[in-house]
Amino acid sequence: MKQSRLALAEAIGTFILMIGGPGTAILVPGFDGKVLMVSLAFGFALLVAAYAVGPVSGCHINPAVTVGLAVAGKLEKALVPVYVVGQAVGAAVGGLAIWGIASGLDTFDLKPETFAVNGWANLSPGGYNFASMVLVEIILTAFLVFVVLRTTTKGFTASAGGLTAGITLALIHMISIPVDNTSVNPARSFGVAIFAGGDAIEQLWAFIVFPVVGAILGAALHKALAE
Repeated sequence: MKQSRLALAEAIGTFILMIGGPGTAILVPGFDGKVLMVSLAFGFALLVAAYAVGPVSGCHINPAVTVGLAVAGKLEKALVPVYVVGQAVGAAVGGLAIWGIASGLDTFDLKPETFAVNGWANLSPGGYNFASMVLVEIILTAFLVFVVLRTTTKGFTASAGGLTAGITLALIHMISIPVDNTSVNPARSFGVAIFAGGDAIEQLWAFIVFPVVGAILGAALHKALAE
């Protein structure tokens, strides 16, 4: 399969995730129950993307998932950069589209606090510290990658895999939005941080490093259960 086709599929899928997830968080006014709404939006966006581009690329739309699949031997390591570049482009275009839409509101002020960025301390919705963020990103990314890999085993259809992954991502957001706005996906973090700037850029490295650590852990757990 042509690498350009894989990269395009990942870009489109990541764009869908950005519009559905951060787009909902940024564009919908705050109200009681918004955490649940945003969590479901992320899950639905992943589910929709899985059915739309999954037959082409597998719908990783997340560099951590790509790394996890490569570590588990489910993806050629030479294809990792192709996937990651597509994901980064899709995330950036998605962030730009959200910014363009949000700018149509006269009261909108682009800054980390208004652009669904990931972070700790002053950028944490609940005021959680660095250590809490590290634990959340490692544990929940491991959880996500483990579930994704387990759905590639015998007995799982592609449709069941997409549904399971979408529900898993929604659950992860319900748990961790108060802690660090939930990353578990370096592309998602990148796509908003590059526009929000400030502390979001300074803290971005953590949402690249720790999800990847979690992905490696998730792959190791999967391999430990493999027959």
